[in-house]
Amino acid sequence: MDLALSVLVGAIALQHLSFFVLESFLWRTPFGRKVFKMSAEQAEATAVLAVNQGVYNAFLAAGLAWSVLAEPGLALPLRSFFLGCVLVAGLVGGLTAARSILLVQALPAAIALAGVLAFRT
Repeated sequence: MDLALSVLVGAIALQHLSFFVLESFLWRTPFGRKVFKMSAEQAEATAVLAVNQGVYNAFLAAGLAWSVLAEPGLALPLRSFFLGCVLVAGLVGGLTAARSILLVQALPAAIALAGVLAFRT
């Protein structure tokens, strides 16, 4: 696969790893509350849900990293699947939670997925 696509997919993996850290460990901190525009009370009330969401992001990061490291024959289906998952999650989040998710999560996944599908052999 093209090196630029590998870098883009790797960057999306790192992005989701950072979401995992933010949601699983930093949710209740001043930084986490600022990122998600929440009060301390809101953060406390939703912390368990955030950890669960963070774990899902960790799995997406792991799958994307796997797709970057996989042999060429396995890379395409892995990248397609995990980027598709990120895209759907970004679309749902953008339509239900915050519009900014469309730009932060869905758009990079859509660009990477389009690139992966364009370079399939």
